[in-house]
Amino acid sequence: MIVPEYWAEGRIQERVAGKQITVRRYGWSDESPVAAQAHADQRTRDAFDRIAHKGEKLERRERKLAYNGAEGVPIREEIVERHGDTVVTRNGYGARCLNTPDVLFVDIDFEEPLRGSVFGFALVPALIAGVVGGWAARTWLGGLIAGIVVFAVAWVIGQRKKRGEHSGNPAPEKRAAERIARFMQQHPDWNLRIYRTPAGFRLLAMHDVFNPSDMAVADCFHALGVDKVYARMCRNQNCFRARVSAKPWRVGIGDHMRPRPGVWPVSPDKLPARDAWIARYEKAAEGHAACQYLESVGNAAKVHPRALAVQELHDERTRALSGLPLA
Repeated sequence: MIVPEYWAEGRIQERVAGKQITVRRYGWSDESPVAAQAHADQRTRDAFDRIAHKGEKLERRERKLAYNGAEGVPIREEIVERHGDTVVTRNGYGARCLNTPDVLFVDIDFEEPLRGSVFGFALVPALIAGVVGGWAARTWLGGLIAGIVVFAVAWVIGQRKKRGEHSGNPAPEKRAAERIARFMQQHPDWNLRIYRTPAGFRLLAMHDVFNPSDMAVADCFHALGVDKVYARMCRNQNCFRARVSAKPWRVGIGDHMRPRPGVWPVSPDKLPARDAWIARYEKAAEGHAACQYLESVGNAAKVHPRALAVQELHDERTRALSGLPLA
């Protein structure tokens, strides 16, 4: 896991065989901006040589990404706290996230979050309702009204699914609990703390530490039905991750953190607006918990000291024992 303090971008533009080639790559360092620039220049030169002289089909410009979607490039988020090799960062929508290289967090959403557009999610049932409603009413107006009503309802549902909110249907929660119970029957030597999040369960392994690329981790994620995107990010970023503060829209913050997109680092002239948004968000988040501790299952006598240190930090930052409402 790498969460660098400093970032820079390298750029090379040269003519090769009569064609102008421009290549850009990012570099990073915990030492200094100068070291980050040197790293960026080296990565840029390596990429340029592979593209211009070896004919490899690589992207000319590296995309500026934070965490989600990053393919193995270090986590590019503001560092809020460091506790040894455990780092708390601020993610793209403003919440604080705990990142650890070897203490296993497992987030289980009760329902699959919406990956596509809300408009597309709502349009299909609206079209079907329009056709059926028009046929039943024998008039295009009836079909139009039916389509609009269904589109409005599906839009609200789609917005909730996009934000990862639980619909209230007890069946997915029951199935998730059953998966956990089966997993513990098969792994009685594991020690897991179980938390409730606004949209599901969070598990924290206390008995041992893990490498994110371990087969035991992949098997665990598969058995428990972990979100595939989260599982891929754990492998790519070589870390485990847990949100430790509220999602902004759950505490009344309707506007996005500025600037948009605000992948770290942002330019100095945009920091005041960002800092003002963060201050407002942190104030609103004070009265909420990111998760709630429910119970521990498995071999309670087996506790790894590194897992214990992360658990104490996690529980304090999430307010998991506070009884506050979840957000």
